[in-house]
Order: sequence, then structure tokens, then C-alpha cells
Amino acid sequence: MNALHIARKDLQIFFKDRGSVMLLFLLPLLFIVIFSGALSAIGSDSDEDTRILLPVVDLDGGEAAQTLLEGLDAAGGIRVELYAQAEARTLLDERKLARVLTIPAGFTAKLADSQQVTLRLINHPDADAEGTEAVRLIVEGVAQDMSLESQIFASLRQMADMQANAPEEFQVFSMERTMAQARSQFERSRTHPLVAVVQTVPGQEGEREEMPDPIQLAVSAFTVLFVFLTSQTAARSVYDEKKIGSFRRLLAAPMSKASLLAGKMIPNFIMGLIQTAVIFAFGIIGMRLLGLTPMTLGSAPLAVVLVAMVVALCSSGFGILIAAIAHTENQISGLSSLLLWVMGILGGCFVPLFILENFLGPLPKIVPHYWANRAFNDLLVRGLGLADVIMEMAVLLAFTALFFALGVWRFDFD
Repeated sequence: MNALHIARKDLQIFFKDRGSVMLLFLLPLLFIVIFSGALSAIGSDSDEDTRILLPVVDLDGGEAAQTLLEGLDAAGGIRVELYAQAEARTLLDERKLARVLTIPAGFTAKLADSQQVTLRLINHPDADAEGTEAVRLIVEGVAQDMSLESQIFASLRQMADMQANAPEEFQVFSMERTMAQARSQFERSRTHPLVAVVQTVPGQEGEREEMPDPIQLAVSAFTVLFVFLTSQTAARSVYDEKKIGSFRRLLAAPMSKASLLAGKMIPNFIMGLIQTAVIFAFGIIGMRLLGLTPMTLGSAPLAVVLVAMVVALCSSGFGILIAAIAHTENQISGLSSLLLWVMGILGGCFVPLFILENFLGPLPKIVPHYWANRAFNDLLVRGLGLADVIMEMAVLLAFTALFFALGVWRFDFD
């Protein structure tokens, strides 16, 4: 009898237990659907437009008015919506609008003729003072940029008129070419300003990480959680065999004690891989059938497979450790279960790592779940490759060796 014979026997026993099969394969799918749906709802709320509403009455309808509207909308902080004059006045009187900006008739023509023109910002008395001041500053900034541009164009036209009667050899640049160059420079100044202002808050200078795809997070996180929960299966298998006396017969086989425990790891390793395949297949196919965004395997599917194998192996090693330190059925099903769930919570299976690390610091790094989730996040969420998760895989292998060594050391073979 060798380790493979032991593994085959344990797998046959496990798949006859329908309750365990349902727990390890269907429960994680239910968790994924609920968790990803909740995160998607939160994510959709966070995408809500929080800019200050600026109702605009456009009585001009010309090119300059359209340029002003586009400039206001692109300035950031305010959201432009067009209203008819009568409707805007009524809503303002009914306190349904806080303020209204009116672009007067003839705005484009007067600006082209370098004539003074007035934009009117009417604010309700109960309007938020800070919001009103922010809107005023943005409107003034965009209007002043347009005014400066108009004045420069007017100056260029005057210079062209002054040089109209000059000899041809002194007219190096035509007015059309000069105006085109000026417009090009203005357009470039909007997209690539020479002076940029960056606002930071002390203690929060780091780049804020956006919320990743909830489907990618949920599938990988609950894969890690439930693959590690299968470690209880290996521990229970050893306990049951000790209870009925068959473990003593295994000790009589011509194999080392370490090989015997390694044989007990193989069924758990295989179940972990099958479990991962089922969960990932559900994330790719099942989510699409449910009308949700399906997950992807990132840019390095082979790296995902290798990480899954290392996670399953680490779970198997932890199962040997549980079998070594748990001496009763209650300890295997109760205390070890509690420990695994706490490790899952601490390792980022319920709260994304980038949030968890903000208030727990380096503490999550003491559990293998953290490194498994980090590896999957790098591959599935950030789209990184195998070279980027070498350290995480090495740490998981180190945990595996530690769990197995402690298990062999503490295991009661008598």
C-alpha cells in the first residue's frame, strides 16, 4: 500500500458523503452570488454623479455659448443642464433649483466684436453658500479664459490689418496661419496646462485605489476561503480511521510515517483543485447565465492554475496540522472551523485587502489566506503575470512546509 492507494480510498469515501459534497461545492457558489451582488450594488451607488448641478438658460445658442457650456462641464465640480427660461424661473421660485446661470442673447456676436457681455448667475436665498461660491469661481474662470482668448484674437486681427499694406516680403505669416496657430495653442493649454494644481490631504498622499470588479473579488476570495475549509476533511478522515482502528493497519504498511500523512494530503489536494475548477467555472459561465458580469482569468491563466495548486497544497498541509492537534470530533468540527473562518476574515476573504490593510496594517500577513488572496488579486484583478506572484507562491509553500512539519512532529501515531 502506498500514498496513492490511501488517497484513492479517501476520495471514494468523501464523494459518497453527499452532505459534504454539497457543503464544499454549492455553499461557496451561494456566497459568491450574494457577496458579488451586494458589492455591485455598493459600487453602483458610488458611481453616482456628485457634481454640483448648474442649470443654464441659453438665450444665445451660438458658437461661443456652446464653447462656454463645454468649458463649464469640463472644468470639473459642476454638471451643466439646460432649461427653458420660464421653467428655470419657476423651479427657482419653488426652491427646486438652487441657482440658474443665464447666457444672454447676442453673447456670441458681442464676444466676437470684443464688446462687454454679462452672464447672470441667480442664486436662491437658501442655496448652499459653499456650493454657490464654487459655481461662481468656476463660471468666472471659464468666462475669463474665453475673454482672454477673444482679446488675443482681436489683437492678432488688428496686427494683421496694420501689416496689410506692408511689402509682401515683410508679411511672413498670414492672418489665417497666425489665428490657426493661436487656436492650436489654446486647445493645447486646455489639455496640457503649463501649471497644474494637485490637492492632497496630509496622511493621505498615497494614490487612492479604485474599487476592483466585485465578481473577480468574490470568486477568488471565496475560492480561498472554501479551499482552506476542506482541510477539515483531511483531519476528519484521520480521526475517523483512528476511531475505527483502521489507522493502525495503515501504520503496519511498509511506508514511512511522513509518507502516510502525505497520502492523507493528496485527497484534500485533489478536492481543492476540483473545488477551484467548479467555482471558477461558475464565475465564468454561471455569472453570465445569471445576468451578472462574468469573471475572467486575467492575462496569465497558467499562473492562475499554479496559484490554485499551491493554495490547495497549503490547505492540505493545514489539514495535517489540524489532525495532529485536534483530539476530539468537536475540536475538528468546532474549534478548527472557527479558526478557519477567523483566518478567512483576517486574510481578506470578506473584506478586500486594500481596505483591510488600511486599518489592520501588516497583521493579515500572518495567515496564508492573505497571500492566496493577494496572488489571485494580482492575477485576476490587476492583470499581472506569473513573475509578479512568485513571492506569494513562495510564502504559501513555506506555510505548507511549516504546517506539515508541525503536523508530523505533533501527530500521535499511537
